[in-house]
Amino acid sequence: MSPPTAPPGWSRWLVPPAALSVHLSIGQAYAWSVFKPPLESALGLSGTQSALPFQLGIVMLGLSAAFGGTLVERNGPRWAMTVALCCFSSGFLLSALGAATEQYWLIVLGYGFVGGIGLGIGYISPVSTLIKWFPDRPGMATGIAIMGFGGGALIASPWSAQMLESFGADSGGIALAFLVHGLSYAVFMALGVLLVRVPGTDAGARGGVESAATAAGARTTPTGPQVTAKQAIRTPQFWCLWIVLCMNVTAGIGILEKAAPMIMDFFAETETTVSATAAAGFVALLSAANMAGRIGWSSTSDLIGRKNIYRFYLGVGALMYASIALFGDSSKPLFILCALVILSFYGGGFATIPAYLKDLFGSHQVGAIHGRLLTAWSTAGVLGPLIVNWIADRQEEAGKTGASLYGLSFGIMIGLLVVGFVANELVRPVHPRHYIPAPRQEAVDVERQQPESA
Repeated sequence: MSPPTAPPGWSRWLVPPAALSVHLSIGQAYAWSVFKPPLESALGLSGTQSALPFQLGIVMLGLSAAFGGTLVERNGPRWAMTVALCCFSSGFLLSALGAATEQYWLIVLGYGFVGGIGLGIGYISPVSTLIKWFPDRPGMATGIAIMGFGGGALIASPWSAQMLESFGADSGGIALAFLVHGLSYAVFMALGVLLVRVPGTDAGARGGVESAATAAGARTTPTGPQVTAKQAIRTPQFWCLWIVLCMNVTAGIGILEKAAPMIMDFFAETETTVSATAAAGFVALLSAANMAGRIGWSSTSDLIGRKNIYRFYLGVGALMYASIALFGDSSKPLFILCALVILSFYGGGFATIPAYLKDLFGSHQVGAIHGRLLTAWSTAGVLGPLIVNWIADRQEEAGKTGASLYGLSFGIMIGLLVVGFVANELVRPVHPRHYIPAPRQEAVDVERQQPESA
């Protein structure tokens, strides 16, 4: 499916809303913890078991982004958004069938496997397009779109909680909630499919660009040193960033996946217990922080640099985890504040990484390189929930309760953030031997000046 080229007078500011329609939808994944307690009760699952759809979804996100990144670059954002729509919506419909028949494997297959493919393709679908439209502010541009993924739970969390309250928290109510999600998101994502455009090769097609200089800089032809996706994965810089992203994501997702039951556990033995409704509100707050971090911190990276902002994410993030581990159960505001900061860094890390990749490898195949890097998210999607859920289950079996369920896992998270900090310090400019040779670069430039037809 070939995306239409923007006509003369087209404003580049229409592209972020197209991306947002997809990212706000697939960002529902961050509200999965709202479904965990009802599923555990209705189907007799443990905390580790109820995390499986989410974990598999994140694994498939990274794998589909890695293997589909080149296809997204070749076929364009409209094709990618259409694939994402079909997979993500179908995943909910399969999950609805699984809940209705109390066949948990169908929920894992639908939400985790099929829906996870939609997550991955949908996540990377607008990235390279946005960087081409906004080469002057890549961090801000990708942050605007990717903040939608972080903000999806801000809508989905209270919406899901309300549906479960209205439909019932049994298997039938869960099935109906999944069905409504699948149909609603299909309609909303279709708006992005219809709206998205790729930039033309002339500055005249760039209506809404503030100046002629900016217009000239925003052409689709890449400038400066360029590295192919195949060559990028052979560089130490790629693998340093892989570790950085994996550690940052593991630390954030460890809280996010278990957010609702975690805050209830932390204050279960105090006078200020947390209800299920309040816990869903906490999930929504985390989503807001995730979303704000994606636009706020990624825009800041345009000013202070990518390495410096990751130093901030990883260093301060470790301090926030230490604060929760030491004092979180004695102060609800402190627990919430530290969790919000950690989730803002989690979101900011995602939004900043495409610009970091562009800085190092150029814009030629940044979407494909980004897709390959998201295998770090797949790893973290298993690692983070596994650490928190498995340790909490073992601690509960040992007779521990409340905040003591999480002390060991939070210590592990601090160590992982330190590992990520060191990896970020090792990032250096890419050696020229990895660049596309000059004659080939000229051929690439000529090719990319042709109208996109794939």
